[in-house]
Amino acid sequence: MLSIAANNSNIFSVITEGGEKIVLFENISKYVTDKRDEFCKAIINKLIHFSFENIFHEKFDFYATIFEYLIKDYNTNSGGKYAEYFTPHAVAKIMARCLVHENVSNVTCYDPSAGSGTLLMNLAHQIGEDKCTVYSQDISQKSSNLLRLNLILNDLVHSIPNIVKGNTILEPYHKDKNGRLQQFDYIVSNPPFKLDFSDFSADLDSKENHERFFAGIPNIPKTKKESMAIYLLFLQHIMFSLKDTGKAAIVVPTGFITAQSGIDKKIRERMVESKMLAGVVSMPSNIFATTGTNVSILFLDKQNKGDVVLIYASKLGTTIKEGKNQKTVLSHEEEDKIINTFNTKTAIDDFSVVVSYEDIKAKNYSLSAGQYFEVKIEYTDITPQEFATKMQTFESNLEKLFAESKTLEMEIQNNLKGLKI
Repeated sequence: MLSIAANNSNIFSVITEGGEKIVLFENISKYVTDKRDEFCKAIINKLIHFSFENIFHEKFDFYATIFEYLIKDYNTNSGGKYAEYFTPHAVAKIMARCLVHENVSNVTCYDPSAGSGTLLMNLAHQIGEDKCTVYSQDISQKSSNLLRLNLILNDLVHSIPNIVKGNTILEPYHKDKNGRLQQFDYIVSNPPFKLDFSDFSADLDSKENHERFFAGIPNIPKTKKESMAIYLLFLQHIMFSLKDTGKAAIVVPTGFITAQSGIDKKIRERMVESKMLAGVVSMPSNIFATTGTNVSILFLDKQNKGDVVLIYASKLGTTIKEGKNQKTVLSHEEEDKIINTFNTKTAIDDFSVVVSYEDIKAKNYSLSAGQYFEVKIEYTDITPQEFATKMQTFESNLEKLFAESKTLEMEIQNNLKGLKI
């Protein structure tokens, strides 16, 4: 493998933002420490319960199970240095099939925080690997390596030159011939939610970045810098990187869709005022096994000038235990319910609602489906005699309860008088 990588470095290498080439295979010891035997044993044990049949049936994302295992057991500090989280297949499937439900060709797909490429693989498979070109950037070299392998195994070798290791927020790599940020047909992303970017936040103060980060840059807290809401920068970067006909799906913390002030609300206002919002799906708790943060999927469509669909899918799924963590798993039927409801813009009681941009403005730009559900009050016609009978029953029951209450009061008082030291 090392020889293949060296002899074909022009094909398989990833470029850093500085122009350095990183070969496909390297000495693995730097990633798995010196305990190779234990590491390999753990991987083999993982594969014993692993279905290759499902892999070949799905065709794509070969390393999903192993990568999720590596992140969960080998990364520390809430996802490691770069806040890496594996995106569950159900989330990736919903994102891809709600974005693409018609034939398209010769399109560009981009993920500014690609990881191992789960979202890109689902999206490319939904479009057709021969009908799209994949672009990505990720600060983690380990993730970029797995993404390249996925591209090779999925007939997407032509996209490998577009896989870049680097800091998307500070130094976005993909630009057009005029030096402006490249814009894409489809963008998918599960960005890190919280991460300390104080080391380079001052470097974001430029004319181009003022346009890109239109809603502002999150403040640096005096303590707990690791809680800085970096996902707000990724959201603005994605909006800036969409073509006029572009579509996007982004995983966000559910708190974003109802925040009443700050950068969060400014971003939602821009989405509504510029009519580029397609919908929101609020997912069940613990859909990510490695984090308890509740998440929603935000869908953008710059051509959607009509209604917006909001889905409350939080009640779906079955909770299972995975190691020390609780995890919610969606059935195929539940996944299809979300996808079909979104694509057909269907209103279902206590599940989905279809609203206009004006409706959203009236609700202070809230994107929570629950705030739009109709409160239904059921009325039953009764005769005056039936009403009198019901009231008499209520009065009789109250008299009994009051009598019992007085008896209990007397017993309590007598018991208190009998207490002695």
